[in-house]
Amino acid sequence: MQEFKEIFDAYGADYESTMERFMRNEGVYLRFLDMLFQDGSLKKLGDALQSGTMAEAFEAAHTLKGVTGNMGLTPLYTAVCRIVEPLRKGEDGEDYATLYQAVLEEFARAEKLRSSLKCAV
Repeated sequence: MQEFKEIFDAYGADYESTMERFMRNEGVYLRFLDMLFQDGSLKKLGDALQSGTMAEAFEAAHTLKGVTGNMGLTPLYTAVCRIVEPLRKGEDGEDYATLYQAVLEEFARAEKLRSSLKCAV
């Protein structure tokens, strides 16, 4: 069985700096990671993009950016950043559906990460 750190690193995250934020307690980290999947920001982002309410889309994406950054979920954070910045600037020409799909895909990867990490603890 892989160790927590190995799984975390293989996902593309920075174990050391992330665990510093969580007092080097992997159990605490997992409790916060669970909360990410209970948060409604991803759904809010999708709903807002679909309805064209870009201010709400930005708010949801910005929330996800902060949470995923603090959680050290670098691949998911990067995908979220790609949608946050055009929303921040109010850019109409962006393919938000494609950017959102990339966020969904990374969110699915983060869910697999969570499952793997739980097996390692």
